[in-house]
Amino acid sequence: MENNAYKRYLDGDSTALLELIREYKSGLTMYLNSYVHDLNLADELCCETFVRLADKKPKFRENSSFKTFLYGIGRNVALQYIRRNKKHIAEPLDEAAEIPDTIDLEKEFLLKERNRQLYAAIGNLKPEHAQALWLMYFEELSVKEIAAVMKKSPSAAKVLLHRARQALKTELEKEGFEYEDS
Repeated sequence: MENNAYKRYLDGDSTALLELIREYKSGLTMYLNSYVHDLNLADELCCETFVRLADKKPKFRENSSFKTFLYGIGRNVALQYIRRNKKHIAEPLDEAAEIPDTIDLEKEFLLKERNRQLYAAIGNLKPEHAQALWLMYFEELSVKEIAAVMKKSPSAAKVLLHRARQALKTELEKEGFEYEDS
């Protein structure tokens, strides 16, 4: 669907762009938040990414997924913003994604608390570690796709992910995070 929608957009179907926005807006916003640590700003940068996609109509070479292509554009938008404004907002990620309704309210509360701890811990990591983990676990990109988005070799991305996982584990242990036995 994703590659076809972009092709349709390039062929003049303006509704295809709306499909892409609906599909990727929330995930792209959260990814961009790992750069700027401000959801409102991340939302603006997400919009800028889609504007750039619509205006410049960059060529999609199809050697990766469309999601990887789009997140690469978003990454460039965020880095340009940071360079232009020369400020890094160092607030942790406070807002967690919605957790599906559960019958057990206590269990739902505990899940939300664990999610909050996880987001806070990721927010305390180096930005590069937070971005790599976000792409892997929340956006479900492969190591190869993460490497493409972050402009690294696949082996460098593997090393980065390993170090990011170790840093996250250390951060969670500092906060007293308890692992579930599953």
